[in-house]
Amino acid sequence: MRMLFCNFSNTHWNQYPDKHVVMVLDHAKIHRAKVLQPFFHEHEERLTLVFLPPYSPNFNLVERIWGWLKESVIANRFHANRKELQESTISFLDYLAPFPEKVLQRIGQIAMSEN
Repeated sequence: MRMLFCNFSNTHWNQYPDKHVVMVLDHAKIHRAKVLQPFFHEHEERLTLVFLPPYSPNFNLVERIWGWLKESVIANRFHANRKELQESTISFLDYLAPFPEKVLQRIGQIAMSEN
C-alpha cells in the first residue's frame, strides 16, 4: 500500500513540474509513513501538506462513497471468500461508472434534479 501511495505521489508530482502542489491527506498511517518522509522533505519548497482533523468524514468526501459501498456490498451480505468480496466490489464500481452524477449527488456536490 505504501508503494502505491508513493507511486501515486510521484505520478502527480511529475504532472505539475512548475506548480506548487497541495496535498490534502487524512490521518491514514500510509500518509505519515517513514518511507514517504524523504519525498515530502525533498519537495517541501513547492509542496504543502494539509492534514484533515483526525476524525472528519464530513471533510473527506470519499468516506461517503466508502459508506455507500459498505451498505451496498458488505452490510448483511455473506461473501464466502476474498474473491467473492472483490467481485461484488467491482460490480458496485462498474454500476457507478456510467453515472458520475449519482456519485456527485451522494457526496453532496450537486443537488438532485427535480423529476
